[in-house]
Amino acid sequence: MTESVSGGYAAALSALSARLRESAPARIQLLVGPRQVGKTTLLLELARAFGHAASYVAGDDPAAATPGAWERAWDDAEARAARSRAVLLLDEIQHWPDWSTRLKGRWDRVRRRGLELHVVASGSSALRLGDGSRESLAGRFERVALTHWPASELARIFKLSTASAARELVRFGGYPGAFPLRRDVVRWQAYVRDAVIEPAIGRDVLTLGIARRPQLVRQVFAAAVGMPSEIVSLQKLQGQLERGALETIAQYLSLLDEAYLVAPLEKYSERVLRRRAAPPKLVALNNALISALHPEGPPDPVRDSARFGRWVENACLAHARNTGHQVWYWREEPLEVDGIIDGPWGRWAVEIKTGRFEARDADALLEFTRRYPRFTPLVVVDAASMAVVKALGTAGVTWQDFLLHGPPGRAEA
Repeated sequence: MTESVSGGYAAALSALSARLRESAPARIQLLVGPRQVGKTTLLLELARAFGHAASYVAGDDPAAATPGAWERAWDDAEARAARSRAVLLLDEIQHWPDWSTRLKGRWDRVRRRGLELHVVASGSSALRLGDGSRESLAGRFERVALTHWPASELARIFKLSTASAARELVRFGGYPGAFPLRRDVVRWQAYVRDAVIEPAIGRDVLTLGIARRPQLVRQVFAAAVGMPSEIVSLQKLQGQLERGALETIAQYLSLLDEAYLVAPLEKYSERVLRRRAAPPKLVALNNALISALHPEGPPDPVRDSARFGRWVENACLAHARNTGHQVWYWREEPLEVDGIIDGPWGRWAVEIKTGRFEARDADALLEFTRRYPRFTPLVVVDAASMAVVKALGTAGVTWQDFLLHGPPGRAEA
């Protein structure tokens, strides 16, 4: 199994369009990602692009639950492929019982018959698609990840200036269905809670049967998004919950990560046991999750600058994680580095600071890169502080540009 670089809508559409123009039958394409980021819209766009060669079927459509619906969809697609190359688009595939075994059986039949049929299947949770695909479809699929939208996608689709897109991403997150409602904060919050949070937890995480204590899952989620980009011991997290063993809390944080909600970042260390023993840094993978549940709503950059700065740090770390990077933090008292990033952008140690930045604010960053010289130091700041960063001789970028484009160029891998 191979996986494309995680990214936004345009990247996923481009990757799938290119693969569907390759010789068929190729591998099954599994489109995975969070709820409400445009997977259905993307499949419908592919259906329009391929015209009569494509057939689209949604697993959450009531008609899909009727007897023989699965077989009829495949029979129709195979009949099309017998005449010329065809594409079968299976949306929300997890709604079909035993979907991975049934998909394997039909796909093997297509290959035996030598039909020119491409298959794309989508699902809302890494959990639901991940386990089934690994167990039943080994060697038969490629995965394309459509992740939370970056600021550049918001600017392109909603015709915003780049500065506005970055600011609004920090305050309201990047769910495209919710984003147009942001001028009515109460309505926007209700949409995020009802269309994103509740389905992601109630229908994805809890229906797996892995989490045996639904109320505790919800409590762990609420506590985690209430402390964005904070390093929090499991004991402190436990103190905010009714009950829960530390092992259970750690497991539920992992489930929330798999469901594209919250990432518990590990401390960077070359020793695995030391990484796992350190407290996690909690990062909400979409700032909408933070603002929708915060009692004061989205932070104002001027009136609530401290909270806005914390939201900026969360958004930057989430952006790196969503674009397919490994992300850690580093702390050796009294020194702390906000993010350690390794992936397509290269290897970076990142200090994120809104407001006034002074040379001493880079002390931890420079100490880390002295110890680990394969990482390049990067300071993410307001535009007003760029002169100080340049005087240090350290790579720098505004937080707006980081949310739009990532680091300035690439570090050596």
